[in-house]
Amino acid sequence: MKNLSVATFGGGCFWCVEAVIQRLNGIETVKSGYSDGQIKNPAYREVCTGRTGHAEVIQVVFNPDIISYHDLITIFMTSHDPTTLNRQGADSGTQYRSIILYHDETQKTIAEEVFNELKSVFPDPIVTQLKPFQIFYEAEQEHQNYYNDNSEAGYCRMVIDPKVYKLKKMYADKLKD
Repeated sequence: MKNLSVATFGGGCFWCVEAVIQRLNGIETVKSGYSDGQIKNPAYREVCTGRTGHAEVIQVVFNPDIISYHDLITIFMTSHDPTTLNRQGADSGTQYRSIILYHDETQKTIAEEVFNELKSVFPDPIVTQLKPFQIFYEAEQEHQNYYNDNSEAGYCRMVIDPKVYKLKKMYADKLKD
């Protein structure tokens, strides 16, 4: 029986984070969704207003015997800009904040270790929020597996492709075959 764990985090548009993380060896599932807000069962159109308090996040089921939480968070942190508050590229608003929602104290401690290890990598302070996980609302079906299903779309080519190429260059040894 597999020993599986869950991680929840967001770094801007969930399409970008999903596209990067689902390419890693040891990842079982990746779901795009919303978390850390005030309303139940939000819809994409509501989250986009920035008034729900939710962030666009992904929830990942992974095998820690294949990829550690430490490596997962390190890859996440280096696949987006964790030093910009409520912004990733042209996407701006609290729904695009960099956030890690830890599921237990061990995940919190590991995330803090990664922050400390990476602080010298970035020219500006890391502003990624670190908060306890409470609830995850899965996004609508059209937001799941977005990059794989729409790789020729302009947003995918302009915004997500460079992140995937960076992943392949920096973490080739962590990728699925």
